Amino acid sequence: MDTKLKRDFTKVCTDGWLQGWHERNGGNLSYRMKKEEVEEVKDLLKEDAAWKEIGASVPGLANEYFMVTGSGKYFRNVELDFEDNVAIIRLNEDGTKYQIVYGLVNGGRPTSELPSHLMNLEVLKKRDEGLRVVYHAHPANTVALTFVLPLNEEIFTREIWEMETECPVVFPQGIGIVPWMVPGGREIGEKTAKIMETKNVAIWAHHGMFVCGHDFDETFGLMHTVEKSAEILVKVMSMTDRKRNTITPQDFRDLQEPFHIELDEKFLYEKSSDRIGEK
Repeated sequence: MDTKLKRDFTKVCTDGWLQGWHERNGGNLSYRMKKEEVEEVKDLLKEDAAWKEIGASVPGLANEYFMVTGSGKYFRNVELDFEDNVAIIRLNEDGTKYQIVYGLVNGGRPTSELPSHLMNLEVLKKRDEGLRVVYHAHPANTVALTFVLPLNEEIFTREIWEMETECPVVFPQGIGIVPWMVPGGREIGEKTAKIMETKNVAIWAHHGMFVCGHDFDETFGLMHTVEKSAEILVKVMSMTDRKRNTITPQDFRDLQEPFHIELDEKFLYEKSSDRIGEK
């Protein structure tokens, strides 16, 4: 296979590995393929493969094709051996089963978090047909903050937004928070999908980040932006427990017109304290 989709998918895996977000087999990536992308590789697909249970029901994605990383596979190896580490899967007519039609040539199965990915891709498709990418990684600074900031989306979003002016421009919907849960199952998929009904970023406490986008650059850039802001916040918190200067609620409001964004007022509350992580 030599397609633009393969190259773009591989680039995210390689760039994420180089950022240090994918220790061992950590993280996963999925993409809902376009019809023309399926047609481009049709001759390589094995449509008679065995059907397997997804572990969730996603009827909104019935008969669609997805490119996904494999369970237990290392992101660092995707560019070295794409067919061993990545699969193309097809869903059945009611969205309850999948078959591997390409890849994972040495055995294996799609990411263990496939139910979460598909449940979120179904929600995203309903929200915006163009949202096709779901990306999960373990960026260290973001994970570190889940141990010290309240697991409250209003506080978490506000603290991240205040670190860089571009943050509310890049993700004006804010950040959703999922408390620690066992990964890979229906329950964490449902919690994350609820967030993805309105937001593009979900943080899994003590675990990692889950983001979506229209294409690979947008999705990777979103993850990168949140993590860089988290890194700045970690550095600020290593120096002090409070801020002397910051971006005010009115400053945020002033961004809306020139950048054509709308910010939720629940994130623009007046703080009663300059201590980090407090309202």
